[in-house]
Amino acid sequence: MKVHFIAIGGSAMHNLAIALSRKGIDVSGSDDEIFEPSKSRLDKQGILPEQVGWNVSRISKSIDAIILGMHAREDNPELLTAKALGLPIYSYPEYLFEQSKSKKRIVIGGSHGKTTITAMLLHACMKMNVNVDYMVGAQLDGYDCMVKLTDDASYMILEGDEYLSSPIDRRPKFHLYKPDVAIISGIAWDHINVFPTFENYISQFDIFCSKIDQGGILIYNEEDVEVNRLGEKYSGIMKTQAYSTPNFEPIKNGTNLKYNDTSYDLQIFGSHNLQNLIGAMHLAAQLEISNHDFLNAMSDFTGAGKRLQKVIETDTFVMYKDFAHSPSKLKATTSAIKEQYPNRKVVAYMELHTFSSLKKEFLPLYEGAMNSADEAIVYFSPDVVKHKKLEPISKGLVAKSFGGGVIVMNNTEEVLNNLQSKSWNNTVLIMMSSGNFDGIDYDSLGLTLSK
Repeated sequence: MKVHFIAIGGSAMHNLAIALSRKGIDVSGSDDEIFEPSKSRLDKQGILPEQVGWNVSRISKSIDAIILGMHAREDNPELLTAKALGLPIYSYPEYLFEQSKSKKRIVIGGSHGKTTITAMLLHACMKMNVNVDYMVGAQLDGYDCMVKLTDDASYMILEGDEYLSSPIDRRPKFHLYKPDVAIISGIAWDHINVFPTFENYISQFDIFCSKIDQGGILIYNEEDVEVNRLGEKYSGIMKTQAYSTPNFEPIKNGTNLKYNDTSYDLQIFGSHNLQNLIGAMHLAAQLEISNHDFLNAMSDFTGAGKRLQKVIETDTFVMYKDFAHSPSKLKATTSAIKEQYPNRKVVAYMELHTFSSLKKEFLPLYEGAMNSADEAIVYFSPDVVKHKKLEPISKGLVAKSFGGGVIVMNNTEEVLNNLQSKSWNNTVLIMMSSGNFDGIDYDSLGLTLSK
């Protein structure tokens, strides 16, 4: 079996390439740019392309499947050659489905919470020795590859991203997985460049529900208005399971959860994390892991990578980093921090970095998103706005959109100077971005501010 990846260097693509290589498949690939950590990981597996760039001589009738990444363009020379030769061409999600057709597929969907729920479920499976294949959209601690594909696992756990499948397949990825078990954690408008209206965005989740295999189950967050509507709609068509935030109380290093008259001490905190936990618990039940065993297994779970990840802690100062960038994620993260540290000053810095967040029409959705913080700073780079070919935005527009007296900055040096000018005694700092504030080293920053 020979598989060729067009755009092998992508964060998702290189993980799938490594997983297939480990399965014994002959893997090759091309890309016009390959950055770290993809480059080192591909090299270690022995499948790093010898040269960067597209090369049609790599495409021949001997190839059994082409996997096309989003980074490639429709006029990619290797793609055009593959089409001319009549080779089977798959998107990333299509090929994952091909590899999991004989398994029970568990798909985690939602605008937020997907990675955390997936990480929780995998953590429990590992501790309970439940053999599963998986695909996760973010790097998790303790894993050297975020895709696992075997012939012997009965289950496939898939993080269900709603973004597009490939340059020639405009369907959202999670429409292609046909789940036996599906969960939706929440719906908040995202990817405005692809889904121009909220109604259009919601409809993608409706279609996702309709793809659940006959005899399957939909697990849904009943506290989310739009998700609850879908849950109620499909309750007459298939088996459904609603979930909500459990009873809990913050403790010094996490949370004490009360469930079925039993207490469980956890290291995670925040209403949204506890909500995700219960969703993951219902998924685990589909893997024949009891609620009690699942909650016990979660006692040492500290979170998914870059999701409320603690950078440093002293007696008087704590710093977290978080992937939050959309309005709903910002609100959930800042609320969780204030909930956990009610007697400390919470200072939140957020970077507008994605296409949606930097779009003038989308900015008003951020109103009140950081109100839980005692002090809120929003950063954006005019160069990034220009690079994404968006209409320029001003500090004033951003401040007005967020409301609540946020301070707006558009220079990294200004952000660093502001950080270093403050007293951090009895304070919690949270840095939120899908980027890194144009190069800020969080570990180094944490050490500096904690002195």
